[in-house]
Parts: sequence; structure tokens; C-alpha cells
Amino acid sequence: MTLSPTYPTLKRVHWTRLRQMYRSAGWPCLDTVEIELLAAGLLERVLVTGAPDRLRLTDAGIRALAATIEGNRETRDAHEQLVRRVAEHLLGLDRVAYLGLTLMARPDQQWQYTCPDVFSIRRTSVAEYLDPVIHEIKVRRADLLADLKKPEKRSAYLAASGQCVYVIAEGIAAPDEIPPECGVMVATEADLRVVRQVPREVPFVPGTHTWMTLARACPYRPLREPAPRL
Repeated sequence: MTLSPTYPTLKRVHWTRLRQMYRSAGWPCLDTVEIELLAAGLLERVLVTGAPDRLRLTDAGIRALAATIEGNRETRDAHEQLVRRVAEHLLGLDRVAYLGLTLMARPDQQWQYTCPDVFSIRRTSVAEYLDPVIHEIKVRRADLLADLKKPEKRSAYLAASGQCVYVIAEGIAAPDEIPPECGVMVATEADLRVVRQVPREVPFVPGTHTWMTLARACPYRPLREPAPRL
């Protein structure tokens, strides 16, 4: 967010500091983050005779912080909408989809937890035909770039399902920015377009820990789907 050509472009650390200042008594840290926030007019010094200097948010700081909260809420809503859109797309392909799973994976001889946006399997009773896939949803470029800096996360996804597909909102990145070991889908207003597939060399069969997680979870069902009749 750029407040003025003369002000610096504020980053996540600035918004975090503003929230901390709003919740705290305003004791200064005396670092460069506060210097930039003071220069931007989002913080102001409170001078009290005989007491240490303190900081507090200005009216402009409160308005700017409220704007970031609304922006974050819109991003979360857009992300959740795309997650459900992908899940419903998978249901149309006769797959069983799960949201909000916490899976255990062992990419480098060390167990770790991973939380994919969408996990799905084929509707089959043959283990070799299950074809598990993880879809990771990204609607903002900043979130995508931050995620791409975590190769250990992708390794865990591949260890949990054997295949990871990034679903990116149209325009936030070029497909070749996604690592080659992952598939790519682009979400437009009209459809979900497969840009790159990563075929499996051998069938991937989930481990016992994944089956135990699925046994405790409920498959995704569209909100508009009518309840079954007894």
C-alpha cells in the first residue's frame, strides 16, 4: 500500500507493527519500522512530562489498518470460493474431495504435518486406481511467491499424494513460474483450465496414516446439494 509518492511502500511488517501498537500501551521499539510509520503519518509520538515517550495510531493509521483488515477479509473470501469451486469441479470428475485435512507426510525420512487446500481421490475400490491429488489454491501473487519459497512444503505434498497441482487465479503468475514437478490450473471467471499436467510414472497408494485421517473426515458436499431423503 503506497500512501503517497513521498512515503515508503509499506510491507507486512509495518501492518503487523501497527496492530501491535493498537493493542499495546505504545512503548516504542525505536527501530526503522517505527521511523517509516511515523514518517507516513500512521503513528504519532505522545509526549507526557515526566513520563517516557509513547506512540499511538493516528486517525490515518486507524483508517489504513481498517483497510488492510477489509482487504484480508476479501482475500480470504476469494480463496474460500475458489477452494469450493475446485472441489465441485473434482466432484464432477467422479472424485471424492476433502477440505481442511491435516495429513502426515515423510518426504525426507522425517514426519511432518501438511494442510492442503483440497485433497481428492478417485471413486474406486482398487488401491492402484485411487490417483490421489493435492490442489493448492492461490488467489494473490504475494501468497503464491511466498509459497514457492518453501520447497519442503511441496515435498510434503508430493509425499502425501504423489501429485500436487497449483490452482492460480488468472493473471497472478505465468505457468512457467510454478516448479516443473507440479501441475498448473488457471482459474478464470468462466472455467478452470488445465495448463500443465504432471503424469504419474507409477500408481501412488496412500499410506495407513492417510487412510486414518480420511476415516475421521467428511467428504466435501456442495452447499446447494439437497439433503438425502430418508
